[in-house]
Amino acid sequence: MAEITQFAPGNKVGPARNIPLILGRALALVWPVADALVVVVLAVLAGVAYHLAAYDGPGSVVDYAKVGAAVALFRWILQHPVSTISARPKGSLRYQFYLWNAAFLCLLAFGFLGKISGTYSRGTVLLFYLSGLPLLVLWQEVWKRFVRQGLHTGKLAVRHGLLLGTLAKVDEFRRKYRPGQSGMIVSDTVILPEEGLDDSPHGSAVLNEALGRAIDLVRRSHLDDVVVLLPWSATHAVNACADRLMTIPVSVQLGPEAIFDRFSHVHLSRLGPATMLNLIRPPLTRIEILSKRLFDFCASLALLIAVSPLLLVVALLIKLDSPGPVFFRQWRHGFNQRPFRILKFRTMTVAEDGDVVTQAVKNDPRVTRIGRFLRRWNIDELPQLLNVVTGDMSLVGPRPHALTHDRDYERRIAFYARRHNIKPGITGWAQVNGLRGITDTDEKMQARVEHDLYYIDNWSIPLDLYILALTALSPKSFRNAH
Repeated sequence: MAEITQFAPGNKVGPARNIPLILGRALALVWPVADALVVVVLAVLAGVAYHLAAYDGPGSVVDYAKVGAAVALFRWILQHPVSTISARPKGSLRYQFYLWNAAFLCLLAFGFLGKISGTYSRGTVLLFYLSGLPLLVLWQEVWKRFVRQGLHTGKLAVRHGLLLGTLAKVDEFRRKYRPGQSGMIVSDTVILPEEGLDDSPHGSAVLNEALGRAIDLVRRSHLDDVVVLLPWSATHAVNACADRLMTIPVSVQLGPEAIFDRFSHVHLSRLGPATMLNLIRPPLTRIEILSKRLFDFCASLALLIAVSPLLLVVALLIKLDSPGPVFFRQWRHGFNQRPFRILKFRTMTVAEDGDVVTQAVKNDPRVTRIGRFLRRWNIDELPQLLNVVTGDMSLVGPRPHALTHDRDYERRIAFYARRHNIKPGITGWAQVNGLRGITDTDEKMQARVEHDLYYIDNWSIPLDLYILALTALSPKSFRNAH
């Protein structure tokens, strides 16, 4: 016989039971609006505070509100949607930092192109920029704490659901996935004994009784979801659940299998009449690949033109300093492990490109006098702008290594080959975090790979802009440059 356990939330009846659900859904709708209003209020407060201190008057509140509204709009356009109020915004503080800076870059560009930047006080905008982010993050933390507390206590909810499955699967689901923290109040649970999974007359009777009780609970309690927690291999039981539960107006979901924990993006797709489960997808969509390529081409071409006088001077100094070619070329792996020849200014007396490539170390005697300066300030990397223009590289991405090093690290470092799922870059997330120089231990390379994979999984144009800014301004970008 099916064992039925009803939890406390399921004992509520009448209008009072719907209050957490109403509040939860209302907050999910209010969240983006409230976030934008807070940005506008912070802009107004910054403008008034600055003008009271500098001019003994509050100034134009409407103008401050316009600046805040523009920043809020750009943040909304740039940010990725969050599915529920309980989900954490992507990357929390770090992501908010990217978003804030990208929104202000858009604001400055809009003001410059519209020829309206002169009408707004630079002091006001600067104070808003410096004070707005910490105050906004503080507001968001207070809001999220309120929401999480509401979800834990049952005072807020996005959904009310029933769990139907074996005792082991139900316990595992509640323990591992904590549905209450994702906005679902588990109002009722129906436990199906193991014999209910058998394709036999007795098993079918046990399963039908459990389904009958589940349907009765859903109709009496007006639930939103039924989560079926059965082994996917129990096709008879899963099909029976689908057949019976489709007679009630609820969302029916088949619970996850353990293998899903390995993959971050699992969804269904269609290929003609076939329904398939996608476990892995390319890191970038076609639109994202196109947008990144357009950004790379335009920015690298502009930079190439801007630094062309410097490139000529450096080329002349290299020829005068030591015998040999101006440029160093070496085969590297690009996107999808397609080989290409990387281009750098020659900084050493050797040009290794075979089965043995010795990495440069501190005070390496092979490094030329001018080469030491070029490597210290990353100037030797500038010719790679040509690799970006031709499409072999990107401005930002995992740094490419010599082919022999790639083969070696692939055998020693897990998921190392995933670095080639995106174009290599002149600079990268690992480099601006100080992870450059010789990789004489597996731990050093493992740290680089982890940063590269983080970049691949979290790519965005604002993140690229942030990494480029750090490449030029952060001391970490020049650490371990030998």
